[in-house]
Amino acid sequence: MSDPNQRLNNWTIKTETEKVKQILDDRRPDMLKRYEAAVASLCEMEVKARQTLNAAGVHTIMYVAYLNYARQLYKLSRQKGISGESFALSAEVLLQKWADRGLDPAVLARLRTEVFDTGAPTP
Repeated sequence: MSDPNQRLNNWTIKTETEKVKQILDDRRPDMLKRYEAAVASLCEMEVKARQTLNAAGVHTIMYVAYLNYARQLYKLSRQKGISGESFALSAEVLLQKWADRGLDPAVLARLRTEVFDTGAPTP
């Protein structure tokens, strides 16, 4: 274990408010651009999901659960290093999870296909 006084000194230097503020002020424009792009992408996905749910005849009271499924798929689709068959397998696991919670597997599969452009995994 290192010297407790040295740890305290390092922590004090690292958390100096003026330095932290300056770093955040410098990074804020890029952070804002990335946040705006992420929110726009998420909203676009939710609009597509709602349109799919409407076309499937899902009652609006059930939208919350289906949108939660779609949000989980969206989060999965944004992860680096997961695509193709790996994404299809993970999407199938999510489909089964939400089907076990009482949602219609056909509607879940339709969301997966129409909104996220992926089908069932190959056997």
